[in-house]
Amino acid sequence: MLEAKNVTRFFGYGFLGRVKFPAVDRVTFHMENNPKILTVAGESGCGKTTLARILLGFLKPNEGTVFYKGRSIHHLRRKERKWFRKEVQAIFQDPYGTFNPLKKVDAYLFGTAKNLLGMSHEQASARTEEVLGFVGLFIKDIMGKNPNEFSGGQVQRISIARALLPEPRLILADEPVSMIDASLRMNVLNMFKELKKKQGISFIYITHDLATAYYISDEIAIMYRGMIVEEGPADEVLLGQHHPYTKALVSSLPEPGKREKWLKEMVNPPGMEVKEFLAPNCKYADICQKKSEKCLKEKPAVFEVGKVKVACWLYE
Repeated sequence: MLEAKNVTRFFGYGFLGRVKFPAVDRVTFHMENNPKILTVAGESGCGKTTLARILLGFLKPNEGTVFYKGRSIHHLRRKERKWFRKEVQAIFQDPYGTFNPLKKVDAYLFGTAKNLLGMSHEQASARTEEVLGFVGLFIKDIMGKNPNEFSGGQVQRISIARALLPEPRLILADEPVSMIDASLRMNVLNMFKELKKKQGISFIYITHDLATAYYISDEIAIMYRGMIVEEGPADEVLLGQHHPYTKALVSSLPEPGKREKWLKEMVNPPGMEVKEFLAPNCKYADICQKKSEKCLKEKPAVFEVGKVKVACWLYE
C-alpha cells in the first residue's frame, strides 16, 4: 500500500539557513495492503510531523521517494492527486486548526463529499449523517455551527468524520488525542481500532505517548533525530527494547501520579540540538552507555533481529 524509500528532508539552520540538517534522515518502511495500525513514536522534535507531511504530499523530500499503491505521490497528475486525496486522509493534532473558524462546520463536510465523491447535496447530506453517526454525533448537532461552538473532543470527532467521508484506505493521524481530555482519548483510539476492523482502514498513528502507542499498534517504528532506529511488531519492539534508545524511552514511562511531569519532559526534551541531527556517526552515541568505537565513527546499518529491524552496531 505505502512505501517510503530512503526519504530525507533537509531544513536550513543558522545565518541565512546555510547549514542544512536532515529533519528526516533516510527513512525507509512499508505497509502492506492488509489493514493495520503502524505507530511512529518518539520525543517531540524527532521529525515525526515532518515525515507525516511528506507522506501526505505536503512536503517534497530532498532525497528518496514515497509510493502509494505503486505511484510516486510527489509526481501525481491532476486526476491522480484527487484519487490520492480520496484514498489517504489526515487527522491533525489541533482539532480547531482543521477548520476555518469563520466557516460553518457542515460546509466542510458537504464540500468534501461533493468535491471528492461528486455527490449531489442530498447524497452528501446522507453520507455526512452516516459518518457522523459512526463518531457518535447527529447532523442536527452540527448544522449552522462554527468550530468554536463545540468542545475539543467534539471538534476532533467531527475532524475524524470529515476524514472518513471519502472512504479512505489509509488515515494518517498526527498526535490526534494529545489536545483532548484524557477521558475522551480512549474513545478516539477505540474508534480507530473499530475502523480498522470493520471498514478495513489502515492508520499511521504519530505520537510521543508510548502508553497509547502500545495499546493501539500492530507495529511500531521508533524515531530518533530524524531516523527510524527500531521497527517491528509492537510487542517485539516495546517489550524486547533492542535499541538502547528504545530501552531508554520505555524506561522513562512515568510512575503513577508522575505522568504530567513526564509528558512535559517528553514534549521539551533536554539538550536537543541541531548538531545531533548532523552527526555523521550514530546520533545516539554521545549518550549511549553501550557505544563502541565504531558507533562514534559510522552511521549504523539496519540489522534484522527476529521480526524487528534495528539500526544499531550492537547487532552487527
